[in-house]
Order: sequence, then structure tokens, then C-alpha cells
Amino acid sequence: MLIVGLGNPGPNYEKTRHNIGFMVVDALIAKHHATKLSSSSFKGELYKFSEHFLLKPMTYMNLSGESIAAVKNFYKIDKVLVIHDDLDLPFGTLRFKFGGGHGGHNGLKSTDEKISREYIRVRMGIGKPEHKGEVASYVLSDFSPDEATHLQAWIEHTSKAIEALLEKSLEDVSSQYSIKKFQLK
Repeated sequence: MLIVGLGNPGPNYEKTRHNIGFMVVDALIAKHHATKLSSSSFKGELYKFSEHFLLKPMTYMNLSGESIAAVKNFYKIDKVLVIHDDLDLPFGTLRFKFGGGHGGHNGLKSTDEKISREYIRVRMGIGKPEHKGEVASYVLSDFSPDEATHLQAWIEHTSKAIEALLEKSLEDVSSQYSIKKFQLK
């Protein structure tokens, strides 16, 4: 399986809401002591553990599909899983889905264009800004202090769900690991 975390490269974006996918992939890399593979043609940071690949596209969000397609095609990978932030879900929500639309998410839009919509989506709710015009600045801002206190536990929970997906069905993992609504204290 190819496990992709969506995000933007560079220290300015490291702790932003839009980089939650990178954060989960980083946790999986550390947990499994994944080996870094080198190839500039993948346009991303690629790691491997057992027979699975972990990818952080370094193309910026809007071109993520280029990196995903390069790895998928080179290694002839059938199963792809994409971890991404989701504005339509409250902070801390975790949902799983196969296929579907991109909902305005440019990383998913690029992925759909390059590899089709036939992949597992791990949707991590980041909530919405108060005003629609603030979406770009909201997704590129850091988590609030309240959110940040819960971030590590949420990332660990999501990592466990992804590990379960390597062995169990999407339905089983969804029923066991979905978080409907997270309560900030």
C-alpha cells in the first residue's frame, strides 16, 4: 500500500492545519523505523517499511497528485491511502472513505486528476474559519493552543487506524476508529 500524507514542504508550514497528513506520516515513519528511499523523480520524501510505502509529496498541496502518480506508477502499487485535512468536519473528527469528490481540496483535486478517485481517504477534521474568505489563511495557520494539546493523541489514534487498514477492511477500521466529534475542554 502507498500511504500518502498531504501537506506543504518547509518550516513555515510544518505545524499548520493543512499539514496534518504530513504529521501522521511522520509518526508512522518514526514508529516503524521506515527506510528513506532516494529518487528526485518522485518529487517527494518516500519511505518504506515491510511492503508498504509512506510518501510526503514535496510539490506543495496543489500538485500532490504528480508525486503520488510517480510513486504509484514506478512501483506498480494498486492500493493508495491519502491522509488529509478536512474543513467540513469539526476539529478532531476522523472519518474514512473510499472514493468521492475532492470538496474543493486542491490536494485531493490534483490526486483525482493524476490517479483517479479510487483510493482510501483518511479525513481529519480541522473545523472551519468564521468567514468563508478566511479559508486560505485558516488552513495555513497553526492549530490553536487548545487544539495543540490534543494533537499528539489524535495523530497516534490515526496512525493506529492506518496500521489496522493494512490488515482489516475499511468498514471494520471505520467502525472501530472513527471519531464523530472531538470535545475540546
